[in-house]
Amino acid sequence: MHKLLTLSFALTMHGVATAACPPRAQLQELREAKFVVADGAKRQVLALALQDCLGERDPFVRDEVAFAALSSWMRGAALEAHTLRRLRVTQLARLGVRDSDGFAQPFAALALSEVARTDRIKPYLSEAERAELVQAGSAYLSAERDYRGYDAKDGWRHGVPHGADLMRQLAANPLVGKKAQQQILAAVAAQVMGASAHTPTQSFHSFEGDRLANPVFALATRSDFDAAEWDAWFSSLAITPAERSGDAVALVARMHNLSAFLMPLYVTLSETKDLAARERMLPAVAKALRQAK
Repeated sequence: MHKLLTLSFALTMHGVATAACPPRAQLQELREAKFVVADGAKRQVLALALQDCLGERDPFVRDEVAFAALSSWMRGAALEAHTLRRLRVTQLARLGVRDSDGFAQPFAALALSEVARTDRIKPYLSEAERAELVQAGSAYLSAERDYRGYDAKDGWRHGVPHGADLMRQLAANPLVGKKAQQQILAAVAAQVMGASAHTPTQSFHSFEGDRLANPVFALATRSDFDAAEWDAWFSSLAITPAERSGDAVALVARMHNLSAFLMPLYVTLSETKDLAARERMLPAVAKALRQAK
């Protein structure tokens, strides 16, 4: 048996409230064990400790162990509802606090996307808890203006894509109603259009457009919005005459971001076997692409 499974791991059930990110050596053992923790109770405690690693600058700690383990356990239905609720509450709090390193917020969004996925697969959240996820996730995605992507030393920040991942899981959940779907769309629109004048540093460059397209396509596969509503929404993204006659650098960034969002959505809709989704949305996307030039 791997050494990890016999370690005390410095965590006990009454240490849950104060559990912190475990030492790197123990994280290495966890990874080598392929995240297998046979004792279910210890796994719950460890999951709550690992979430404190999600804001770490070290990509091995943050990406390769903490998030990888949490995602593996959530997708394998290895975390209990009370643990998932604790993760939701803690990461929601972190989602609302800007940190200078720029890791805690994006990885809170990414962890919450997995929490939302577990609820989509097998509902356990209350309507109010789910609504809070939509509200907080929408607020984060709307306001995020940190476009740093990959760093050779620190790895990925990916603020916008991780926010979009959360929106995608919520958009695909049949228990998320039309009002909440409208919040999701408003957040995507705010990010695509920009809350202030776009600059080269605010240009999408690390798959932001692709990931923002995902929640919109998820909504296309549902029947809550008809073709006319989609046409109106995509028209609202259009570049205005004032933007076209304004600062040229900002205009180029705006055109780039809009096209980077619309093009992957156009391709996905063109290739989908969901004919109803294609009929509802593709004409509006095609028109928006023509107007984005």
